[in-house]
Amino acid sequence: MKRMLPLMAASDGKNAGGTAANDHVSAFYFEENDGIPNNPFLPVLIYHGVFKGRTDEIEKVFQKNNWGNNWVWTIFPYHHFHSNSHEVIAVRSGYAKVQLGGPKGKIFTISEGDCVLLPAGTGHKRIESGGGFAVTGGYPGGQDYDTQMRADETLRENIRKTGMPETDPVFGKNGPLFSYWTREPGGKAG
Repeated sequence: MKRMLPLMAASDGKNAGGTAANDHVSAFYFEENDGIPNNPFLPVLIYHGVFKGRTDEIEKVFQKNNWGNNWVWTIFPYHHFHSNSHEVIAVRSGYAKVQLGGPKGKIFTISEGDCVLLPAGTGHKRIESGGGFAVTGGYPGGQDYDTQMRADETLRENIRKTGMPETDPVFGKNGPLFSYWTREPGGKAG
């Protein structure tokens, strides 16, 4: 883990559902560890409480912002990552302790209304949960995704080639994602 960054609000100050974008956003970088590649360029973003009191709107907001291929379920109880797509997960109900960044990553408690944006390659695992824990997931452009448990050079190349999303899954074209996720010339994010 490299650093935590403060909130960067959307330019219009509102998300697609009309809630102020002032909810706290945390950003975390993770280095490769124990076969989990993580993303060398893009941080994990946690939008704390962004859907608090309106979890019934999660899927509608994701779809409005072109983050489709949605599902409602849980987070796998083992370390895994997606090499060919970014993923957004929003907590519909309950709470969970999740480990992000692989076995040497960091443990977070997420609860109803929280949203986690995982760049391609980021390891994630549910450690424990309660209160009827359920999440809604989605992917930019509704793309398909793979589920991997150990990196190799082909998967690392997939991660490097994964394109930037056109929209923030919660805040649309002007969301905090674009303050934290940027690409330098040559394809590297800065």
